[in-house]
Amino acid sequence: MALQDYQTALVTGASSGIGAATARLLARRGLAVHAVARRQERLAALAGPEDGAGVIIPYGLDLRDRGAIYEVLGALDIDILVNCAGIGSRFDPFHELDPDNIDATLETNVGGTVHAVRAVSPGMVARRRGHIVNIGSIFGLHAIGSAVYGASKAAVHVLSQDLRHDLKGTGIRVTEVSPGRTDTEIFATMTDDEAAQAAMAAGFEIITADDVAAAVVWALDQPWRVNISLIELTATEQIPGGVSIHPVAGRG
Repeated sequence: MALQDYQTALVTGASSGIGAATARLLARRGLAVHAVARRQERLAALAGPEDGAGVIIPYGLDLRDRGAIYEVLGALDIDILVNCAGIGSRFDPFHELDPDNIDATLETNVGGTVHAVRAVSPGMVARRRGHIVNIGSIFGLHAIGSAVYGASKAAVHVLSQDLRHDLKGTGIRVTEVSPGRTDTEIFATMTDDEAAQAAMAAGFEIITADDVAAAVVWALDQPWRVNISLIELTATEQIPGGVSIHPVAGRG
């Protein structure tokens, strides 16, 4: 099924960044988008009708609250699930990481994703219709550093691959979109140093949340016979673990 065959979507992490961009784009394509995030005031600004026939419906929910995931999300009839919710572990050396930060990263990035899929997939299976999109990261595909964040996104990668086995024959498609450095608020969750945050977005033209949202919608919009399993999406001048700037390009 292509995008026009779906009616509803659920986007987690929808209060900012990739989640907000994806929610808006799906609503503009005519879907009823259930937007989930912790920051209710941000969701309130996002809610309402978009240009086109779609609408955004907000839900204030912390994906570390497993009971709320099943109570709220499990009650919805969802055609498309886009798991965008995630935080970055601190850039401190691993042996100095705060255990609370470790738990928050794993509970949000892994636990929240797993339980969101578990909550909505039974309805998809029953209707034999659905598409699950998990937002991963190049940190989950390559050894770049930030071990806890990398481990959390590697879990999302393997989850996405194995879901295709588990859901074989159900008619449900599974896609992972793994972006590189993206202009979102995630840098602020990794360090309080504003200079370091600015440095992560400097030196070359990084991709935007809208770029990633467009990739998500492209994967959703393929005919049913096509499953886009993995999209690795980086800036032109970024390579895993560094930056490559061609001397002739005149960029910097």
